[in-house]
Amino acid sequence: MNPVSLQGLPPEARPREKLLARGPGALSDAELLALLLRTGVAGKNVLMLAQELVDRFGGVAGLLHGGAEVLKSVKGLGPAKRAELMAVAELARRALAQQLQRRPLIDSPQAVADYLQLHLGHLHHEVFGVMFLDSQHQLLAWEEMFRGTLSQTSVYPREVVVRALHHHAAAVVLAHNHPSGVAEPSHADTALTRTLKTALTLVDVRVLDHFIVTAGGCQSMAERGLV
Repeated sequence: MNPVSLQGLPPEARPREKLLARGPGALSDAELLALLLRTGVAGKNVLMLAQELVDRFGGVAGLLHGGAEVLKSVKGLGPAKRAELMAVAELARRALAQQLQRRPLIDSPQAVADYLQLHLGHLHHEVFGVMFLDSQHQLLAWEEMFRGTLSQTSVYPREVVVRALHHHAAAVVLAHNHPSGVAEPSHADTALTRTLKTALTLVDVRVLDHFIVTAGGCQSMAERGLV
């Protein structure tokens, strides 16, 4: 059986026609994804394939953040489809970065959360990263600083200070993910925040926040009074 394309569906069920008639907001995640995929696989039309991918990865963000090796393991995603999905994910990251470079982070809390989730939310290993900010609290750079196991990460304050000086940063936002899906800050998270805050204060760099990132959202430690 040949792959079933969007053209094989009834007109009212075709995502492209629906989008043009009613706007992108009228489409489900699977329908938008189907527009990118264009064709299904043997015995499965493109909408079925798209919905299966959304379910498998727990949403569009999980799929887009899957990375090359994860996407390569999915039946029905050839090189062209994988390249398109990776390009869309990178475009989303760059769009959010540009938004944060033009406005103070405190004016864009949702954009910060979205940005961090695209970078960290669906990783299966723990990563600690830093958003380096200028004196107006606009984004200068994002760097993944350290990687660890599922349970812990070794973070060296001296390296964070060196990178802050390199970027001439006036402030930073710290972030790391909890692959377990539990966004509650641990005692180790609180201790690390205090250590980094002390080290960065010596070079006149403020720690504005420390976010715990999961696939389901971001937890601000500042909002909890822990920064």
